[in-house]
Amino acid sequence: MKRIGILYNPRIQTARDFSEDTAKFLATLKLSCWQSSSQDDVKIRSQVKGTEMVLCVGGDGTVLRAARALAPYSVPIVGVNLGKLGFLTELKVAEVRDRLPALIGGEGWIDERAMIKVELDGSESWHGLNDIVLGRGVRPRVIDVEVIIDENTFTTYKSDGVIVATATGSTGYSLAAHGPILYPQAREIVLNPICPHPTFDNALVLSPESVIELKVRTDNETVLSVDGQVDISLEGKEIVKVSLSPYVARLLRLQSRNFFYSTLVKRLVPK
Repeated sequence: MKRIGILYNPRIQTARDFSEDTAKFLATLKLSCWQSSSQDDVKIRSQVKGTEMVLCVGGDGTVLRAARALAPYSVPIVGVNLGKLGFLTELKVAEVRDRLPALIGGEGWIDERAMIKVELDGSESWHGLNDIVLGRGVRPRVIDVEVIIDENTFTTYKSDGVIVATATGSTGYSLAAHGPILYPQAREIVLNPICPHPTFDNALVLSPESVIELKVRTDNETVLSVDGQVDISLEGKEIVKVSLSPYVARLLRLQSRNFFYSTLVKRLVPK
């Protein structure tokens, strides 16, 4: 490797400081390095050409932002955990100097994660690594969402909202809404209602080829959220179309390939 990027959570001073220290360390290894806030998509796009690896300093949220920004470029991501759960991160701060040279030298494997694409009224689109949520706004009022799967009407949920999640997102908000946990490299899509009123209330695991249309059938305030980080207020009557994204997130790992199962309970039920 010759060129490495470092993205940091701009709200955490420790992340900024660690980014600077790591850049200096990489310079001692004769590597080209650039740094950016994980929220500065314009700078990331301007610097990413020729980049062979990106370090994400923060937590799972920082990796989610990086995955969306880097998706079209297929650049491997290494998460450095300053957060709590660290589902997506690979290294602790204290491990970086000892383990980073191995990754630079070509060791490790690519953990390829499916992403989803969401389109609003056929005009704007976004890509997410975790999930999209079509949910109620500030007022605590249920919303009506008609669900169409592969051009077949499924049901209309009267609920707090609907989650459409990837395998990565299946351990997040969808799990809190009693959805299933998918193995990390799965390409299936989870459809999960949030606190539905009397109706079909089970989560569904859909084919990777499935296309889900969510039609807002309510005058109440509704919000479309991508990875819990991009929020779009809807006026009602919009159509949200969700499918598997053509992009994937590429997480560079040193852990064993079955690490997910050995750490799942530990991360979900901390002592």
